[in-house]
Amino acid sequence: MTMGTAKCFTDNCESCVTKPCQIGCPLNNDITGFIREMKRRHYEKAYEILSETTVLPALCGRICPHFSQCQGSCVKGVSYDAVKIGALEARLADYALKNHWTVEVPKKTRFKVAIVGGGPAGLTCAAFLRRNGIGVTIFEKHDYLGGLLVHGIPAFRLSKDLVKKVTDGILATGVKVKYGKELGRNLTLEELEQEYDAVFIGVGANLSNEMKIPGESLEGVYGGNELLEYGDHPDYAGKTVIVSGGGNVAMDVSRTAIRLGAKKVIVVYRRSEKEMPADPVEIREAKEDGVEFMFLATITKVLGDSKVQGIEILKNELVKEDLRRCRSRAVKP
Repeated sequence: MTMGTAKCFTDNCESCVTKPCQIGCPLNNDITGFIREMKRRHYEKAYEILSETTVLPALCGRICPHFSQCQGSCVKGVSYDAVKIGALEARLADYALKNHWTVEVPKKTRFKVAIVGGGPAGLTCAAFLRRNGIGVTIFEKHDYLGGLLVHGIPAFRLSKDLVKKVTDGILATGVKVKYGKELGRNLTLEELEQEYDAVFIGVGANLSNEMKIPGESLEGVYGGNELLEYGDHPDYAGKTVIVSGGGNVAMDVSRTAIRLGAKKVIVVYRRSEKEMPADPVEIREAKEDGVEFMFLATITKVLGDSKVQGIEILKNELVKEDLRRCRSRAVKP
């Protein structure tokens, strides 16, 4: 999408007074504000407005769950197509990167802050601290920055080159980094507290939820988050892969398995497609890649002696909850 075609998307925005899109944004981005300036072709001003609340627009515009947040709150979506907020955010950010637009950063003060973890939270914290003149050092266990953006989201969904461009831009503001530093291994909180005025810990919580079913510990059962983070995938070639869950991680794992040679990939989800938490575009693209779906189904047991030989599935049925019964149960002592 060029800035010319971006004009077509901005024309759909009616600059609502109540700003439901902004309310739906976890960062509280002034969405109607930056789109208004894009309409006027004041692109640098639009970027300034967007940058007041986010430092990762080129990435968030591509991977945020817009359908359940800003774009899903757009009033135009009730009767017409919602404004493509994510696409506009990404396009504006790309234009800013191309033109080397930066946010002014004051000189450092005597204050110093240590940030443990160079993922989205740590990078955002570092960037905003530098904008306020604070000296920042990031301590990262890997030899790269980005965290989940790099090892949690497949390259076919988010370019690693783009992630590096964004992180390099944040480092250019004067943020220092010490790689190979992991809290509890070769780094202690006591050390940091002695040297820095404050410490921000943003190490993430990239652990998969357990299914808590028999056979979960058998060889051949893997956590999706761990597979994506460490890239230590088993040999999928010619095999059938079952993925439990209906979120974006499940979509990423299933599409990765397809690309690594799996004969068949089936996503098992306990509700219907309508209730799936994954973005509709991710579900559509998974289907286009050849991923199959089994809805209204729950894996209740993994079968096998030492390694996976099969699974046991319970078929589900959606029913309407009796709210009066729920309330009566809730008030009982």
